[in-house]
Amino acid sequence: MEPISVDQHDQLLIDRTQPPNWPVPSGNRSFDLVVVGGGPAGLVAAVIAAGLGAKTALVERRRLGGDCLHTGCVPSKALLASARQAYHAQSGKQELPTVDFPQVMTRMRELRARLGEHDAAERFQQLGIDVFFGQARFNDPRTVHVENDTLTFRRCILATGSRPLAPPIPGLEHVPYLTHETLFALTELPRRLAIIGAGPIGVEMAQAFHRFGSQVTLIDQAKRLLPREDHEASQLLLDQFQQEGIQVHLETKVVEATSQGKIQQLQLQTPLRTELVEADQLLVATGRQANVESLNLEAAGITYQSKGIQVDHHLRTTNRRIFAAGDVIGDQQFTHAADAMARLCIRNAFFFGRRSWPAYAVPHATYTDPEIAQIGLTAAEAESQGLAIDTYRVPFSGIDRCVLDGNERGFIAAYCRRGTGRLLGATIAGHRAGELINTFSLLMTQRLSLGILSNGIHCYPTQSQALQQLGDQFQRSRLSPWSARLLKRVIGWRR
Repeated sequence: MEPISVDQHDQLLIDRTQPPNWPVPSGNRSFDLVVVGGGPAGLVAAVIAAGLGAKTALVERRRLGGDCLHTGCVPSKALLASARQAYHAQSGKQELPTVDFPQVMTRMRELRARLGEHDAAERFQQLGIDVFFGQARFNDPRTVHVENDTLTFRRCILATGSRPLAPPIPGLEHVPYLTHETLFALTELPRRLAIIGAGPIGVEMAQAFHRFGSQVTLIDQAKRLLPREDHEASQLLLDQFQQEGIQVHLETKVVEATSQGKIQQLQLQTPLRTELVEADQLLVATGRQANVESLNLEAAGITYQSKGIQVDHHLRTTNRRIFAAGDVIGDQQFTHAADAMARLCIRNAFFFGRRSWPAYAVPHATYTDPEIAQIGLTAAEAESQGLAIDTYRVPFSGIDRCVLDGNERGFIAAYCRRGTGRLLGATIAGHRAGELINTFSLLMTQRLSLGILSNGIHCYPTQSQALQQLGDQFQRSRLSPWSARLLKRVIGWRR
């Protein structure tokens, strides 16, 4: 569903990313590359290909920019920033300050429109990309039909993204509910907000709307928040939610959804009891499904499943001329992952050599307060795979800058294959976790030892000194009793 245009900022965004009366590109309809989908993966692929001199076409059925710009990363992080300011303005008061929610949403739309300039159709046209608006549909393994045009390609990249997936809750189809596609069109703060799903979207919006002043109820069948993350990090976030007063129902099933007038009602069931929750707005944040239905993939010889398009380790589909990137393959559904996949697709489509996607360590972060960031394996995942690991851990309470800033809550942990400094994964929970996790991405992609972190000089006082302390821990672990005795003798000889 398209987000609703509510003011001049949204109109500016539309004018940039889906201009009315956009002229159909003229010229030859044969291309080196046709990119289907104008979200992060598609835009990156088109820009790189055009920059390399490839004749490139970009096809988008709605607005350029994809979920990230319109209904995902950009609007959600704008709301989180406003919510954080409201929370810190509380300064020990018993109640949150009154928030001008319409102004919060106006600010979000203004910032979204500003960032929309990067995804403007005119910009890509100026870069030499032929931009087509309309539904793409394969005619055969080498041609795509768009409105009244047929585009022939040497190579094609599918980046059509995904959309919200509603859970099979009895009655839900008859109840009005929000998804991330419609949430950001709100202009009035709901007095009571119920959220189904305690994944990244659910927890971020639960905390944001609670801080704006909504009574928030968060519901999930899982045993903990962010069930795919490290257990300690998940518990840290739950403690914060309970401290703030967010109502969290875990290990809870929604057995029925109904509505009474403008009120949504959810019948909850746990192993111990049943409960009725009422809300003025209901947000469903329980998963996503790939956008593949209208592409006629069978005509192109492309195999797909319910979770998305089937690709090999090189992101190539069952049609050797066609690659896929981003949410549409159902793996690592993050904007930065889509960006990286797009770059890999270009490399594998046009140049000699093949680089595999699984070789990349993809970090991710949930931007709650505290933030939760992860890369690679958690300790529990390593254990389940039978991997012996060494864990190196630094609490933020031991970092001077965190103490000075009042951000002592949290930790940073690295998991290495036992006896080596080879990083298998890392977890960070706390202030700016999403910034710090990127260092581990560099270590993993470059196959660097954890000990390398102790070699650099870090500014004092900074939070990144936690990274240096992790490196120091690893270096000390290498000092066996035998090597310690030898070192003591060497120092004695040098006197």
